[in-house]
Formats: sequence, C-alpha cells, structure tokens
Amino acid sequence: MGCFRVLLSIICPPLAVIDKGCGSMIIVFLLTLCGWVPGVIAALIILNNPKN
Repeated sequence: MGCFRVLLSIICPPLAVIDKGCGSMIIVFLLTLCGWVPGVIAALIILNNPKN
C-alpha cells in the first residue's frame, strides 16, 4: 500500500479502490455516503488486504 493510495483513500475513498473491482468500489461509495469515516476505514481495509 503506497503513500499515494493512503492519501487518496483519505481524500476520496472510492477512487482509491477503483482497481479492486466494481463491488469494492460500490461498497466504499455507499459507506462514504453514510459518512466519511466509514468510507475511509473500508477503503484502508480493502487496500491493506494481502489477498488482492
């Protein structure tokens, strides 16, 4: 997980996970609509997942 990805996930979480698939992006987008903090947390968790 690069510094650019972390910064992008803080500024705009859906853009940080755009290459992880449509499902991840939709989940992060919906969580960001519910609140900025849940979107950021979800984006960081998805980016930190070692399986992808």
